[in-house]
Amino acid sequence: MAWLLVVVAGVLETGFAVCLKLSHGFTRLWPTVAFCVFALGSFGLLTLSLKKLDVGPAYAVWTGIGAAGTAIYGMIFLGDLVSTLKIVSISFVIFGVIGLQLSGSAH
Repeated sequence: MAWLLVVVAGVLETGFAVCLKLSHGFTRLWPTVAFCVFALGSFGLLTLSLKKLDVGPAYAVWTGIGAAGTAIYGMIFLGDLVSTLKIVSISFVIFGVIGLQLSGSAH
């Protein structure tokens, strides 16, 4: 269950990173509000998961999901540059996240 919280927190991290861009420096109301909601949810779930998980693997999985998710979202919806190297690199991040999840131990 703790790993599920980390995964959901990572997805919410993608949401707050995208909303941060869409807020244009916190000058647009609704993306700023969404940023706050996603950020609070993400950090809250990560905090709950750390009651059961080691901080290193949990934090790495959280940031990996957020980074990969944000990069993929940017390429699909925001017109970010798509390249073979970027896709291969994101794949490495995803495989690393899977490896860390499999290696993580609950207390």
